[in-house]
Amino acid sequence: MTTISTTTLPDGSSMPVFGLGTWGMGETKREAGAEVAALRAGLDLGIGLIDTAEMYGSGGAEQVVGQAISGRREQVYLVSKVLPSNAGRRQAVRACEESLKRLGTDRLDLYLLHWRSSTPLEETIAAFEDLKQAGKILRWGVSNFDVDDMQEVEAISPDCQANQVLYNLTRRGIEYDLIGHCRNRSMPIMAYSPIEQGALAKGRVLEAIARDHRATPAQIALAWVLDRPGITAIPKSRHPQRVKENLGSLAIRLSDAERASLDAAFPPPRRKQGLEML
Repeated sequence: MTTISTTTLPDGSSMPVFGLGTWGMGETKREAGAEVAALRAGLDLGIGLIDTAEMYGSGGAEQVVGQAISGRREQVYLVSKVLPSNAGRRQAVRACEESLKRLGTDRLDLYLLHWRSSTPLEETIAAFEDLKQAGKILRWGVSNFDVDDMQEVEAISPDCQANQVLYNLTRRGIEYDLIGHCRNRSMPIMAYSPIEQGALAKGRVLEAIARDHRATPAQIALAWVLDRPGITAIPKSRHPQRVKENLGSLAIRLSDAERASLDAAFPPPRRKQGLEML
């Protein structure tokens, strides 16, 4: 079993820097067994963080996660997300309760607003505080929020604990200002799609570096994300062997020359860019 390091949240608690994503899971009953098996394989390997959302498979992913963690809840740092359409004060509480039922648990370690909508942030944050008070969530955060969005949240409450955004070698816009903004607040960035939905599993530069490490290009892409302090990566896979392969990226240490090669192939931003989403 692998020991996975942690990053510290603003409230002083810890969160693993590597986890299991579930976007795309729970969409068909035919795949559910394999998805449960992949998540359980991750737990067996020591991966304790699982990220899901009520949107994924219209609740199906949460059901898959619930099956995977049955009898093993204490091993899991569990994250889910509320849809913007459910972000009103009463709606968010009800949505969270439905998520808890699907997941078969009485609490979430972290509950995120999936992205912004016309619902005032004050309402959503009030719902999060209600849920916290009731013990149904231990802490809350946001997803797909840029710097100006974060500043609005911070003007309402100091209790936001994380921001989950799209981040990988081909999506580096957040390096211009968002990563620094969050890092200054000891707030982790949760990087979703860290291999760009498999697109970074090939490529000349990645393949050359991978050969030197006896690794795969996907492992190098993940190692690059994990190389940054305060970043948590949550790749998804339905295959136990791929889950194990992804975990192997934690052991890879990139050299300065390799980082420079990756910067040349995937240039960092030179100006502010709009926040990218998938």
